[in-house]
Amino acid sequence: MHSAQSLPAPRLGWARSRTELLSGLTVAMALVPEAIAFAFVAGVEPLVGLYAAFIVGLVTALFGGRPGMISGATGALAVVLVSLVAAHGVQYLFAAVVLMGVLQMLAGLFHLGKFIRLVPYPVMLGFVNGLAIVIFLAQIGQFQMDDGSGGRTWLPGNQLALMLGLSLFTMVVIWRSGKLTKSVPAPLVGIVVTTLVVLGLGLEVRNVGDLASIAGDLPAFAVPDVPFSFDTLAIIFPYAAILAVIGLIESLLTMNLVAEITETHGKASKECLAQGGANIITGFFGGMGGCAMIGQSMINVESGGRTRVAGTAAALFLLVFILFASGLIEMIPIAALVGVMFIVVISTFAWSSLRIMRKIPKSDAFVLVLVSLVTVATDLAIAVVVGVIVSALVLAWKASQKIHVRIESSDAGEKVYLLSGTLFFGSVESFAALFKAREDPDEVIVDFLETRVLDHSGLHAIDALAERYKRAGKTLRLRHLSPDCRALLEKAGNLVVVSVIEDPRYGVAVDYGARFDDEIPK
Repeated sequence: MHSAQSLPAPRLGWARSRTELLSGLTVAMALVPEAIAFAFVAGVEPLVGLYAAFIVGLVTALFGGRPGMISGATGALAVVLVSLVAAHGVQYLFAAVVLMGVLQMLAGLFHLGKFIRLVPYPVMLGFVNGLAIVIFLAQIGQFQMDDGSGGRTWLPGNQLALMLGLSLFTMVVIWRSGKLTKSVPAPLVGIVVTTLVVLGLGLEVRNVGDLASIAGDLPAFAVPDVPFSFDTLAIIFPYAAILAVIGLIESLLTMNLVAEITETHGKASKECLAQGGANIITGFFGGMGGCAMIGQSMINVESGGRTRVAGTAAALFLLVFILFASGLIEMIPIAALVGVMFIVVISTFAWSSLRIMRKIPKSDAFVLVLVSLVTVATDLAIAVVVGVIVSALVLAWKASQKIHVRIESSDAGEKVYLLSGTLFFGSVESFAALFKAREDPDEVIVDFLETRVLDHSGLHAIDALAERYKRAGKTLRLRHLSPDCRALLEKAGNLVVVSVIEDPRYGVAVDYGARFDDEIPK
């Protein structure tokens, strides 16, 4: 993965426009079975998933913070919605999606998207690897069938072999066409060639039409048919909040991934606003809501899509399929789309993480593997939250071990503690153990020039230290302590704080963080 840089946006000449349109066509074909499958997961009609893919894809393509990223109906949201639909019906789903969009827009207005920067790199690698595994496992279902008792079993031998062979054939076509020409996206070539082979040889294989019919009309505006009451709000709000968080985390991490690959920057707050607006519109037009789709985004990037044209074209092509070309799209073999997704898995997985596993700190390797496993076992949002928490705890533990002291004597015979390190909740115990109040002389100076006080626990530790020296009948003085720290400590009345040389470069973490946020471009 590369470091993101600000590269100039591609110019939309004929060659670039053709690449963008063909990339959008490829993405649209891959969106169809995904949207249908996720609609089935959520327990709603296929068109509810297709409408979400069209509306969310179109709005985010036009107004989102990351050109080239594809959004639509996703499995991460579908698994949350299924219990709501089962308990209260599809109208409550639409209401929850609208509220989800409102919460996401609020996140954009308050610039909460910037906190995605707190996700460490090992968590990002774990997210990518886990998602690649999830995409792979999702394709396994295409090699299975209902066993008649509510379970799943493998396809019969000949059908299984044919399905696997066509998938591998599609992958080979994609690989070879990518080397021969860049004028047509390789995944599109793979889909077309495999479809022609199946039709030409009359092979009996499952196609998109076997999943469900995608024919339909334009989505119609309708206010969700639910009571406007606090009881309704109590029902949908927990779902909307979870959906909003999952959608934003998945979208912002996908945005960062695409930014790494294309070496460009995205705008987190703008993406939050676009996702929120898209979901509000989707809820009023009968869609199940959506967010960024890493699989389709990778297809778009690998096919050459870099501008808003590709995402917009994908959404419009999808609408054309629904209105006019459902018969053609339903002829596409599932095996061809599975082959495309297998290529996405190979492209998405961070293979370099396997090589560096023994070279990076063990804690980072643990976080990487943990996030991958939690992503597969639960969902992306939980995995990222777990990864961030574990990384923060590891960082706090390491920082707590790095507070040290050098002891000198001043010209006046005072004992001087020269501190270095970070004073915060994790290091206060080590900090307190550095001092021997009863054994020290009557005059003691603690120098904070090489120390940073980060939180209230650090301030309390300094105050407690002053109390220890006061009880011992000795004078403790501090120097090189920031003005805000001195102001808070002087309120305790236990200290004689002198500042030999003021050091205004830092302060209590809360104040510093506020100044830092003000400097961040929104």
